[in-house]
Amino acid sequence: MNAARRWLLLALTLVPALITGGLLQLAGRPWAWPAAAVVGLLTWSLAVALDRQWWRTIDREVNALLELPVGDLHLADTAPLHPSMARFRDTVRRIHGEWRTRSEALEHDAETLRATLEGMAEGLWITDANGTILRTNRALRELLFTTRPLIGERPAALFSDEALDAAVRRACIERQASTLELSTRGLRPRQLTAFITPLVGQMAGSAAVFRDVTELRRLEKVRKDFVANVSHELRTPITAIRGYAETLQRGALKDAEMAPRMVEIIHRQSERLSELVEDLLELSRIEGQELELESTAVDLFQAAQRAAETVRVRASGKQIELRVDVPEQLFVRGDKRAVEQVLLNLMDNAVKYTPPSGHVFVDAKALAGKVQVTVRDTGLGMEPKHLQRIFERFYRVDKGRSRDMGGTGLGLSIVKHLVGAMGGDVRAESKLQVGTTFTLSLAKADAPAPKAG
Repeated sequence: MNAARRWLLLALTLVPALITGGLLQLAGRPWAWPAAAVVGLLTWSLAVALDRQWWRTIDREVNALLELPVGDLHLADTAPLHPSMARFRDTVRRIHGEWRTRSEALEHDAETLRATLEGMAEGLWITDANGTILRTNRALRELLFTTRPLIGERPAALFSDEALDAAVRRACIERQASTLELSTRGLRPRQLTAFITPLVGQMAGSAAVFRDVTELRRLEKVRKDFVANVSHELRTPITAIRGYAETLQRGALKDAEMAPRMVEIIHRQSERLSELVEDLLELSRIEGQELELESTAVDLFQAAQRAAETVRVRASGKQIELRVDVPEQLFVRGDKRAVEQVLLNLMDNAVKYTPPSGHVFVDAKALAGKVQVTVRDTGLGMEPKHLQRIFERFYRVDKGRSRDMGGTGLGLSIVKHLVGAMGGDVRAESKLQVGTTFTLSLAKADAPAPKAG
C-alpha cells in the first residue's frame, strides 16, 4: 500500500469519527468519544475492504489484458468495475492495433529486402562503422565457396587484399566510394570487381558489391590472343607472297629455273592464305550463330565415305592405310554438311600428322541413344598437357611442324563448335609416339521413311 492510499484511508477513518464524537458531545452524551472510536473503527474496516476489492478488480482486469497473446486484439468487451478500466482497455486495444500494423509493415519490408539481397547476382556485404560485416547475401557466399555465416567477420579475414581493407575504412571514416579489382585464391581462383560505398543517410558503415569478371577477363585475353594469332598467321603467307613477287619483279621472272619455283611458292602460300580466311569466316559464322544448321537424320556411312574419299589421295601419297568401318543404315541427328565437315577435318588431321606407312582407322557404333565415332591414328601423338587446349583457335602442339604441313590451326576449333551446335561432344586421347584418338558423340536418329514412288 502506497503513501497516498494510506493517507486517504486515514482521512476516511478520522473524519467520520470526529464528526460523530463532536455531535454526541454537543448532545451531552458521556460515551460520545468511545462511540466515535467505534465509528472510526467501522469506517476503517469498510474502507480497507472496499480498497482491497477495488484494487483486486483492477489487478484482475489488468492481468487479463497482460495475459493476452502478443498481437491478439480480441479483448473482452465486459465493462470493468471502474470507468478508468474501460479507458485503459481501449488504450491497450489501440496500442495493440498500432503495434500490429507497424509490425506487419516492418516484417514485409524486411522480407522484401531479404528477397532482394538473396536474389542479386552480385555478391554483397554491409558493415558497421568499424568495418565488421553485419549482413551478406547468397551470391557472396557462392563467390567465396563457403556456407558458413560471415556475420561478425572482418574484410581482411575473407580477402587477403590490403587495398580492399583500406577501401572499407575509407568508406566508413571518410565516406568515400572506391572501385577496385581483386583475386580470390583456392581451387577455383576468380577475378572480382568490388564497389565499396558508404551507407546513405545518417547510417554509419559501408556496403560493398562484388561482381565476378573471371569469364570477362578470360574472353578479353582470348580476344587479344586471337588478334595476335590472326596477325601472325596472316603475316607469314603475305610476307612470302610479297617477297617472292618483288624478287620476280626485280628480274627473277626471266630466270627459267627459279621463276617457276617462286610462282609455285606464291601459289601455295596464296592457297594457304585463302584456306585461313575461309576457316576464319566459317568459325566466325558458327560462333555468331549465323550458320543455320539443319536437324535431320544424316546417313553416317555416306558422310564418312565422302570425307574419306577427299583425304584418300593424301593418305595414298604417304602410304597411309585409311580404313573406314562405319555400319550402313546408321543415322545421327544433325546437319549433313556439318557432319561431313567434322569427319573430314578429323580424318585430314589424322592423315596430316601420321608418318608415312602409318594407319588411320574410322569406326562408329550405337550406344544408348547415341552414336560414337572414333578417328584413331598411329601418328606422333602428344603429351597430356596439350589435350585441354588442342580445340582452341590457333593452338599448335608443334607450331613449326604444323605450318609446314599446311594447317591453319582452326580445324579442331571448327570441329568442336560444329559438334556443340549439333548437341554433341568431342574429346581427345593421345599418347606420345603411339597415336591420337578423337571420339565424337552425336544423338542417334531413326532411318528416314522411304519416299513415296
